Amino acid sequence: MSSIFKIVLLSIVIAFNYTYGQDDSIKTGRLYTFGAVTAGAFIYGYGLQNNMWWKGEYSDFHTNWREDWQSSLGADKIGHFYFGYSLTNIYKHGLNWAGFSKEKSLLYSGLFIFTYQTFLEIRDGFSKDYGFSWGDFSANLMGSMYPLLQNKFDILQNFNFKISFQPSERFKQNSHSYITDDYESTYHWLTIDIDDLFPSVDHFIFRFFNVAIGHSVKGLDQSGNGKHEFFIGLDWDLRELPGNNKLFTFLKETLNLYHLPAPTIKIHPNIVWYGLKF
Repeated sequence: MSSIFKIVLLSIVIAFNYTYGQDDSIKTGRLYTFGAVTAGAFIYGYGLQNNMWWKGEYSDFHTNWREDWQSSLGADKIGHFYFGYSLTNIYKHGLNWAGFSKEKSLLYSGLFIFTYQTFLEIRDGFSKDYGFSWGDFSANLMGSMYPLLQNKFDILQNFNFKISFQPSERFKQNSHSYITDDYESTYHWLTIDIDDLFPSVDHFIFRFFNVAIGHSVKGLDQSGNGKHEFFIGLDWDLRELPGNNKLFTFLKETLNLYHLPAPTIKIHPNIVWYGLKF
């Protein structure tokens, strides 16, 4: 554990030292405070995941291509994308608070999160129960880099990603210890900002909700069987709530990474109307 702490802390210090002095707004006390919090969070995250996933036997490093794509019909790849995307968006606020510019905050956030995810994938490669996944690795890269692309290409700011959870039947029967491990309980959403994407429909009320396209899976058996579910509905845009200082912006953007219950229609494999879909 101490060696992991040293590696994480060293990478943070190197990155900070490389940038330090290039931006007059950097605040030394905040910088090192945030660095220490980052190292602690990474170590805690590793310990949590070690307890959740890596209790089995060690093995030589290996990949697990076939079973990797069968286990959840690819839903885990969306989850890996979302993990990188959401943590990059959260982490950037801390770097910005420490004095980094918006662009540098995004860049270093993406690099830190992707580095951490890559470490986890390598650790999976030495686990008998898992194995290194090129699919997960690619999804991690795309998720952590997507916020940088959004900053560069304005049109991408109209397409964002969220997650929500609703306990599945198998989860209610204790199939998983954590709901985040159960892809039948997990829903991923692509949200589309109609107000900004189509200025001609600009209206006060359209500022507060977007269109959401959702996906989940059901009937998984770890052998490639199961079915996809697709949804279309509304999504609340919490970024339009009052308050524009750094604290309120952080809270609004962080809460906005979760899809709150909203009117929704399941469009596949059958039609179901939901007054509020979690």
